[in-house]
Amino acid sequence: MFLALSFASLGASLALENGRDYVALATPQPVETGKKIEVREFFWYGCPHCYALEPAINNWVKHKPANVEFVRTPATSPSWLVQAQAYYAFAALGATERTHAALFRAIHEQNRPLNTEPALADFAKEQGIDPAKFREAFNSFGVRTNLERAKRMAEAYQVTSVPTFAVDGKYLTSPSMVGSEEGVLKVLDQLVQQAAKERTTGKSTGKSGAK
Repeated sequence: MFLALSFASLGASLALENGRDYVALATPQPVETGKKIEVREFFWYGCPHCYALEPAINNWVKHKPANVEFVRTPATSPSWLVQAQAYYAFAALGATERTHAALFRAIHEQNRPLNTEPALADFAKEQGIDPAKFREAFNSFGVRTNLERAKRMAEAYQVTSVPTFAVDGKYLTSPSMVGSEEGVLKVLDQLVQQAAKERTTGKSTGKSGAK
């Protein structure tokens, strides 16, 4: 989990250092965004740092470059699995926009654990979703397939804490690595620029540090 650290604000032109501001994956992972740069957030609804970062991330997404696509992957540690399953169930119902922020608020502002299927079905009803349809999606083959895929993805990306961000299947960064929420967004901006340049040139510069 991210622990706040005192850290000087990253300047827009600060050179990134592999191993300090981000980690270049030894084995790059495939992306799902075609010609666009993929920025993927690994998160958990119960994580207070993920919740605290949501407003800044939402603002970043609104102003991201046109060549970037932002995607989310819920963390799948055993005690977090039910909420990850709910994330994919709501996605299958086309209700993510309605439920994502609301589920964060229910957990962190209303102190509701929401870590069982019945509790989540009640939450779905509160959001105007038929509980029976939620339960059907929650237990569907498609949702379980997505869960298994999320588990494999977290292992491939070597994700050990949340929130963690992956850029174009190559680079990992996080607030705990950079030292601040503001800082990680600036690192994301620079890694996106780096990834775009690498796509153009076909050369990777990340393992020696971004300059």
